[in-house]
Amino acid sequence: MPSLRLVEVTCRRGDRVLFSGLNETLAGGELLWLRGGNGRGKTSLLRLVAGLAAPEHGRILWDDAPTRRNERFAPQLVYIAHTNALKDDLTATESLAFLARVHGRDAGPPALRAALARLGLAGRERTPTRSLSQGLRRRVALARLALETTPALWVLDEPFDALDVAGTATLHALLAAHRARGGSVLLTSHHLHLDAEAASAGFRVLDLDLLPRDLAMPA
Repeated sequence: MPSLRLVEVTCRRGDRVLFSGLNETLAGGELLWLRGGNGRGKTSLLRLVAGLAAPEHGRILWDDAPTRRNERFAPQLVYIAHTNALKDDLTATESLAFLARVHGRDAGPPALRAALARLGLAGRERTPTRSLSQGLRRRVALARLALETTPALWVLDEPFDALDVAGTATLHALLAAHRARGGSVLLTSHHLHLDAEAASAGFRVLDLDLLPRDLAMPA
């Protein structure tokens, strides 16, 4: 299974350097939990890894090739942002189908139903997303993880937000199954229950607060 490598990565936002000198490798079967205070660059790092932005310095590699504008990398990635990116006028099924199409997958009705059911949304397939609670909307977005099992790298920004106990358990099960298939996970989360998981399930922690930064950098 290919690995993700970050080599001397520096992340800059405006005139501020959020972190610098980041070296990290994420291999198949591993989960790396990003931690750090507000404004330390957790979401920015996820966007860099997903190829949505370029680092100020350094390289981000997948299978030894840059991730940005890499046609071979894109099918290997599932990126779910902190915002759910759902359209209020679409049903749960339509929303999941739309998200899948945007990311290059044309899923049929049986696969869509099964993915929604895996996230506890059976019976709500035709419900407009505007009528769903924030927790259920988050489940619709996360149903991509049940739908797209082939991609090797999951990049998830606060995936546990708004989930109840059952939703949290389902997400943990999806993460475990993905890792068992040899997949990798890079995520952020403020949820303290991951502390116990990190000790028992072999999660690794990357604390961005421990990396050097320069609060002001000349433009």
